[in-house]
Amino acid sequence: MTTPIKMSGYRPSSVKLNAVINSHAHILNGAANDYDPLLDLVGDARVVLLGEATHGTREFYRERARITQRLITEKDFTAVAVEADWPDAYRVNRYVRNFNISGTPNDENAKQALDGFKRFPSWMWRNADVAEFVEWLREYNDRAKGSTPKAGFYGLDLYSLFSSIEEVLRCLSKIDPAAAQRARERYACFDHFNKDGLLYGHMTSVGTSKSCEQYVISQLSDLYTQAANKQKIVGQKAGEAWFYTQQNARLIVHAEEYYRTMFKGQISSWNLRDQHMAETLDNLMAHLTQANNMPAKIVVWAHNSHIGDARASEFGLQGKWNLGQLARTMYGAEALLIGLTTGHGTVTAASNWDAFPEVKSVGLALQDSYEAVLHDSGIPSFMLSFREKNSLRQVLSSHRLTRVIGVIYRPETERQSHYMYSLLPQQFDAILHFDETRAVEPLDPANHLVGEEVPNTFPGGF
Repeated sequence: MTTPIKMSGYRPSSVKLNAVINSHAHILNGAANDYDPLLDLVGDARVVLLGEATHGTREFYRERARITQRLITEKDFTAVAVEADWPDAYRVNRYVRNFNISGTPNDENAKQALDGFKRFPSWMWRNADVAEFVEWLREYNDRAKGSTPKAGFYGLDLYSLFSSIEEVLRCLSKIDPAAAQRARERYACFDHFNKDGLLYGHMTSVGTSKSCEQYVISQLSDLYTQAANKQKIVGQKAGEAWFYTQQNARLIVHAEEYYRTMFKGQISSWNLRDQHMAETLDNLMAHLTQANNMPAKIVVWAHNSHIGDARASEFGLQGKWNLGQLARTMYGAEALLIGLTTGHGTVTAASNWDAFPEVKSVGLALQDSYEAVLHDSGIPSFMLSFREKNSLRQVLSSHRLTRVIGVIYRPETERQSHYMYSLLPQQFDAILHFDETRAVEPLDPANHLVGEEVPNTFPGGF
């Protein structure tokens, strides 16, 4: 699974590079037909993974939204799955589908629906461009007629250990009070950790506290048994509630292991996290296929470090795998990996974990990087496709640096913190390059709450 892709040592001249890139580039100029070649490339793909080189660039959110709108309206995609916590994203899902499984009133607008994203980094999903896209989803679904499935919004990540526990208990108390009591007794194992995943992981790793592993596994097993027994009698809303609750319980199992694994090394916890995202994607695919009586198609929004095939980067050499690699393994040619890159501009990011977001300047990319090569082409915004074996793949098939900025950006340690080596044409099926980009606009830049959990993506925050 972690065998890296062999990188070529061939390095063409800059003149040849520019000539080949210019001959293959599809220019993006904001026109309605900008992404016609990309939709042709999508073809019959069931999973389109759209990346980002930073978590705080407006063009990345805006252009992913434009592409996703066309995939929904022209290619029958029915879900957007993002690098976000399951309960917070599902609150948005209830709003855009106008679908209620809790009995409490739905949110009245996108800004309210995104209010679940309060923990650091709140601006990653609680920003103006995401809010605009969420409103578009709601309007699209409201107009949907007949058997046309509504398009949903879901989270793939696993950081919501304690909020997922709350959701399991809340949902079970409405569906099956006796089951809720059993779950409450099992999850009580976490009570003395004050909703602190790091504290739980540390205390269990040094042996000062017992693991809750068996309790969370037993609870998930119990839910599976209940769902199997009630499958024939539940209605649509009850079936959706069971799926939502089971996914929270699956997340709890993986999050519990994740926090214990954090103290055993970054590689194992990274792999566990991306494995969880891949399994969540596959579970969602199966659920939506059954619910809509048609093969599901899903758009994924996540960082390039998760989307680009790990085997074509330093990650593979380190023994890491990621969502993009696993998607190719699961879906083959039906998975399309699209990277989004930037040359320079501004970005919304923090200097430290749990610090307030700032608008930071992003300088021109380092010389030995793909971004520098793309900048030197002189084209402001363009698409390159790597599906065909041609001169473009050849001239770019030598290892170069590529820029990765997460929720933390530290220009003073630019090379060490924000670059890694990769092989772009094998990492992605295509890239979209926006040479000068702007910082994303948070909905409430002056306010965010300290997180209940601190992921071990620190200090980069990918």
